[in-house]
Amino acid sequence: MAKILLLETATEICSTGISIDGTLVALAEETEQPKHAERLTLLIQDCTRQAGLTLADLDAVAISGGPGSYTALRVGTSVAKGICYALDKPLIAVDTLLALADASLTNLPPGNATPVLAMPMLDARRREVWTAVFNAGRRAVVPAQPLVLEHDLFEKFMQDVPQFTPGTRLVVSGNGAIKLESVPIPEGVVFSPVRTCSVRHFQDLAERFFQQSDFQNITYYEPFYMKSPNITTPNKPLF
Repeated sequence: MAKILLLETATEICSTGISIDGTLVALAEETEQPKHAERLTLLIQDCTRQAGLTLADLDAVAISGGPGSYTALRVGTSVAKGICYALDKPLIAVDTLLALADASLTNLPPGNATPVLAMPMLDARRREVWTAVFNAGRRAVVPAQPLVLEHDLFEKFMQDVPQFTPGTRLVVSGNGAIKLESVPIPEGVVFSPVRTCSVRHFQDLAERFFQQSDFQNITYYEPFYMKSPNITTPNKPLF
């Protein structure tokens, strides 16, 4: 059985967990405010205590690979790499949007045979979100990209989405979904209760990647930031 440490730091939520054979056996999250650098290692310690394991007992470390906050992703990646280096464990990266899509599709009520697509959205400030579109097989039919939700831009975006035909349900998830409430949306849009990022959304994917030996190169791996950090320079010399 694979014992995997799960780290989710792509957004304002700092979430950690341990899964055994795809089942979550420990969970610790900080949801009040972004405290990733301050709380992540303490949350990991809490999870190992819950599971009755040490870090050396683990078989792999899985992280949410973005897109997301530059600083938060850096914190999660640095901690994951440190554990992997120190204990010679493989590193797994799970696409954040894929994890949200998988969770939203898994939580759909059974019995509806209409075609379905998943569109996770991550808040990217102002009127922008980071999004992608996945089919029921969890394959991306539209790659990850930024999208401005103003006027009729969302409707125009959906006109070019493959497989979005009349009768198709579009399941929208993530913390950016609330921005759709103020713009025109096409028929068939369904809002998922999956709104926040959490390791609860990707333990199955992490287990699958482990069984497939889909590991990252620890030395060269970088998370998917979508955008470069907004770094400014002072207008006047400091000295």
